[in-house]
Formats: sequence, C-alpha cells, structure tokens
Amino acid sequence: MVTQIAATSLFRDPDRGVSDNVVLRHDRGVITDISEGAGPGPRSFVIPAFVNAHDHARATASSFGAVGMPLESWILRTALGSPVDPYLTAASALARSAKAGCAAMMVHYTRPSGTMPLVDEAKAVAKAASDVGIRIAFAMAVRDRNPIVYGDAEPVLSGLPREDRKTIEDLFVRTPISPKAYIELTDAIAAAIAGPMVDVQLGPAGVQWCSKPLLEAVAENSARTGRRIHMHLLETVYQRAWADQNFPDMVRWLRDVGFLSERLTLAHCVHARPDELEMIAASGARIVTNFSSNMHLRSGLAPIPGAHKCGCPITVGVDGLALDEDDDILREMRLVLMVHGGLGFEATWTPAEMFALAIRNGRRATGAPGTGELAAGNPADYVVIDLDRLDRDAIMPVDPMALLFARGNASLVKEVVVAGKTIAREGVCSGVDLPVIEQELRAMYRANVGKLHSFQRVWPPLSQRLEGWFEQQLTCE
Repeated sequence: MVTQIAATSLFRDPDRGVSDNVVLRHDRGVITDISEGAGPGPRSFVIPAFVNAHDHARATASSFGAVGMPLESWILRTALGSPVDPYLTAASALARSAKAGCAAMMVHYTRPSGTMPLVDEAKAVAKAASDVGIRIAFAMAVRDRNPIVYGDAEPVLSGLPREDRKTIEDLFVRTPISPKAYIELTDAIAAAIAGPMVDVQLGPAGVQWCSKPLLEAVAENSARTGRRIHMHLLETVYQRAWADQNFPDMVRWLRDVGFLSERLTLAHCVHARPDELEMIAASGARIVTNFSSNMHLRSGLAPIPGAHKCGCPITVGVDGLALDEDDDILREMRLVLMVHGGLGFEATWTPAEMFALAIRNGRRATGAPGTGELAAGNPADYVVIDLDRLDRDAIMPVDPMALLFARGNASLVKEVVVAGKTIAREGVCSGVDLPVIEQELRAMYRANVGKLHSFQRVWPPLSQRLEGWFEQQLTCE
C-alpha cells in the first residue's frame, strides 16, 4: 500500500538543499517517488531520520548519583543502575531515542543485568527494539583486564575492610572471557537476533580494557566475516596518560594488526592527536562524537574540526548523557555544530553539510541501509518537523535547515517513520507505552538500590581511593 506525505519543505542533500511543496510516497518501506504539487495542509519540514550512533541503552545516570565525576569514577558508580529488567531498560532507552527522531541507534551493551544468559539478554534487547520499531546495531561489550583502574587495583583495595573489599570485587571483578569464547558468543548472538533491523557487531570496550590477543581476535574476525566493530578510544585524560605510559604506539598497532578499517566506529577520540587522527582517517574508520557526554564527565573537547579536515568520517551519538539526559539527538547535533562549527568567517561545515554527514556516517556505523538521503529507492526513514512551531514568527522566508540548527529540539518532532512505519507521533511511541515502562522501571530500581546498600556505604572511601590512584599513577599534562 502506497503511503504519501505532503511536505511544505523537504531536505534533499547539501547540494540540492530544500525543496518546497512536494509529496513523498513510499511503499513497503522504500521511497518510491518525490514530486512537486503538495496541496494545502499543516506546514511541515520533512528530513532524513536521525541516528544515535553511540549509546548503551541504559538508565539515566544522574538518578543514581553519578553526577559531576570523571568517567573513571562514574563507570563504577553506575553499577547502581545495572538493568533490573533488560527488556524494560532497553525499551525505555530505545523509545526515548525513537520519539526524538532516531531511525537507528547503536547499543554498545556494556553492563548486562546478570539475570539471564547473555544470548537471552541480547534477545530481550532485540525484542525491545522490534516493539519500538527502531533499527539497532548491537554489540556485546567485552573487556578482559583492568576492571577497576587502568592497572594494579591493589593500592585501591588494600586497607579496606574485608567485607567492603568483597563488595567491590563481587561487583566488578569477573573471570575474563577468552578471545575464542567472545567470538563464539558474538556468533551466537548474531544467529539469534541479526536481521534487516538488527546489525550485530563486535564490541571491545576500549584498548585499556582489552588485551592484545582479544583485540587481534576481534580484528581477524571482522576482516574474515565483514562484521563491524564498535569501540571507545581515548575518551579521557587518564586513558591518554595510560596509553602514553603503557602503549605509546597504540593507534599505529591497531592499524598494523588490521583493527582500523572502514568497518570500525570509534567513540569519543577526545584525546587523539593529529598523527593518530590521520591514521584513523586513512583507514576509513568513523568517529562518533558525544559532546554532552564529554562535558558531563569532564572528558574534554574533542578535536572534531581537525578530524573532519583530515578526512575522518564524523557522526554524532548521545551516549546516554545528552545535555538534559533526555536523549534529544537534535539538540546534541546542534551543540556539535555550535562548538565545532568554526571560528569567525572560517566555517567547518554548514548546517546542511554537518547534518548530511552525521546521518550518512551514522547509518554506516549502525549498519542501517542506505545513506539516509530522501530519494526514490532509499529506505523510508524520515522525520516530520512541525514547521509552524519551528518558524514560529513566519516573518519572511528562512531556510528551515538553518532554523532547525538555530532553535530545534525534540519537541518539534511530529512524526517518526522507520522502514515506512510510523513509530512515534507527537512525542508518543506507537509500539510501547513509555510512561508505563518508566514508571515500572522506577519502582524496580528503587527496590534494587536498597539491595546495594553495602556498595553505597563503601562508595565514599572507594571514590577517594580511585581519585588518588589516577592522580598518582597517571599524571596528565
């Protein structure tokens, strides 16, 4: 059945810009035609659907007191937010992204619930994505070293009462998975959930958390199978210092073992240096920038203009820490443009160029088909923006893409269509009841936090010891 939507304005691409008064038609999830001649109706601006190219599908961190601290403390503190129900947790995060306008989202699954086998947990996440109607990339994150600090944790743990030490070790120290077992796990997850709407990827957490044999196994499997890889890289000043002290040729080594390739997406790269960016660019790997997350965690300002200038494909992620912790990908893209868009008359990119790059590279990162461009033959993944509210004054004609990057946010999203199906309308998800899910999750988390009172009790001395370890062991210039 052919569906059509009239658009007052429709964004095509940076070269052709915006077309006015057109009709977009699609059938069985594919755009069939875009033609002139839209009749009168509500003013709307139709654009390619957004992509949240780096996320973890988790609960909002501030609710668990993970506020105003660097990643190295924050990542331990968020143990209080481990999924209490994998399906509900994923559904809430995916639905927030969907109603904000995302057709696709990366789920780098860093903190399993521990309540079920990992393949079953992946199935629960995939079921949530299916119910929401969003495309996902799924990577079970893996680490096989440094569970507490980037090195020997004994100085942090020694001297703690035996019960407190046991609490920390029970939460964070696990028997490492072997490289072979991780590849087999990824294969099993792919067999269980991969399909047109789910791209299963390899997900090493980061070089400081992964041994060379594990990274080599991931690189070999990716090269042999074509499977994509998603990994954090050089997110914080402490990771930079760790690399300088322990692995000074890290990016070159990743290149030489075949880890760097067009199949790879790297999150953050806040502290990547120009020569490292050049190697990443030459390989075809993408960088996902997560501006608000970097600010929340005091990680620093990423060298995005330099990365773009040397040819790195750039895209944007929310990382579960948008400015207001509301998963507003449009506001996140605006922040990236504002912060990295240039100085004076020297512009890094126009809003249209930045938007098109983020969508195209985001779809490559998540395995979503096509470039995202609204054209016949491409997937019908689009967002309808309320043009009356965006252009609220209607004084004179203004480029709606310029307006979108001047004042746009998720509240302007009227409809979100993925693969030809409406998954959200006027801020309400079609496939799941988000308010009910969030209410149920809050009750479960409140009950669960009470079971973790021992970790809450040990947190003050643990956080002090963490700070001392990183400041003493990894000095940052």
